[in-house]
Amino acid sequence: MIHQYKNNGYNIVLDVNSGSVHVVDDIVYDIIPAVEKQLLQKERKPEEVFSNIMREYEQGSIRTEKNYTEAVLKEAVEEILELYAAGMLFTEDIYEKYIAGFGERQTVVKALCLHIAHDCNLACQYCFAQEGEYHGRRALMSFEVGKKALDFLVAASGNRVNLEVDFFGGEPLLNWDVVKRLVEYGRSIEKEYHKKFRFTLTTNGILLNDEILDFANREMSNIVLSIDGRKEINDKMRPHRGGQGSYDEIVPKYQKTAESRNQMNYYVRGTFTHYNQDFAEDVKHLADLGFEQISVEPVVAKEDADYAIREEDMPYLLQEYDKLALEYLKRRKEGKAFNFFHFMIDLEGGPCVAKRLSGCGSGNEYLAVTPWGDFYPCHQFVGNEDFLMGNVDEGITRTDIRDTFKSCNVYTKEKCKDCFAKFYCSGGCAANSYQFHGNIHDVYDLGCTLQRKRIECAIMIKAALADTDKPQ
Repeated sequence: MIHQYKNNGYNIVLDVNSGSVHVVDDIVYDIIPAVEKQLLQKERKPEEVFSNIMREYEQGSIRTEKNYTEAVLKEAVEEILELYAAGMLFTEDIYEKYIAGFGERQTVVKALCLHIAHDCNLACQYCFAQEGEYHGRRALMSFEVGKKALDFLVAASGNRVNLEVDFFGGEPLLNWDVVKRLVEYGRSIEKEYHKKFRFTLTTNGILLNDEILDFANREMSNIVLSIDGRKEINDKMRPHRGGQGSYDEIVPKYQKTAESRNQMNYYVRGTFTHYNQDFAEDVKHLADLGFEQISVEPVVAKEDADYAIREEDMPYLLQEYDKLALEYLKRRKEGKAFNFFHFMIDLEGGPCVAKRLSGCGSGNEYLAVTPWGDFYPCHQFVGNEDFLMGNVDEGITRTDIRDTFKSCNVYTKEKCKDCFAKFYCSGGCAANSYQFHGNIHDVYDLGCTLQRKRIECAIMIKAALADTDKPQ
């Protein structure tokens, strides 16, 4: 399977199964589909492929932007066939065979999302957690429950050494003392069990202070700082419960955090909605504030929400990603580079096979833990008791839920099978699929459209940077 597209003056051809990316000239771009068609019919010798291509070209069944001579066409065909022989074009899908035993692999839990606080001091309009309550009651996690969760993770992680724990909410800083005690407990058992905890913190920044920042800089591998961009956008969507904005409170704290971490191992993370379809302006604004690690992502909401992204918004949003990609390149050239999470793509190594096929691992490798110790597949399922998997006292009691999530991959989703992006997005978010279709084996269609555009932009950026780095 190949995917080809034009972006920012580059003719880009992606061989989906091998992950090979080629920047080609117009003639190669135009005739690649015809060569693929020839090779799919049966194994042909190079001269047979060329003679058939030449005949089709003369008959007008192959359309090109320009008229080409026989010599130019022959050279282009030879170039394509060389890539094919090298295993870099028209490659077979080797992963579909691998997936047969994929669901039989041993379950090893490697990450927990600890809902340290089901409470929040903001009233964000789009919050899927209902101001931190998650369809239930307000509550703070006790140290005892958190300790049992870490003990469960150690026991369920098998021989895996590196474990991840995200302190999440609501707003986790509302329960900061327990966060500190759990970090200290985790560190105290690392040597005994041959484990290494990677702690992260997601916060809205309202309660962030010097004492918290000092501790986080010592112990937290990553900090996610929530902000939606420009003051008017942020304050519209992320107000206090009394309606007053949060922008002026958090920006100086976030700037201090970013500098104190040497502009690494953090993200300012925003959400764009129907109200700010020009979200590239929010990314630019965050970059202008001095942030170098930025993520601004589309809201996921049913269409009846006034802030929801709708089908009619899509053409504008797709153009906005193209606009942002050009701004990204421009600023790099000017020495004002920033990282945009969705444009960061590894074309050489990339994620392991299991990650490419199954995604985030929710429901088996990754679990969310409520303040009272219940397990759910991820934070977005919390409160839906159809997905209650067990608890910190009894462990996983609903192995059927775990097995359902384990079987969820790009080959069990019909819409993923012929999608060029499947090995980059790994089938998308199971929670989003459930929200829109009532099952986890479908996809969130609008999200897929945006994801495909982000991947195209990310690959174009790689091509542009490689072009810039070429010796003149």
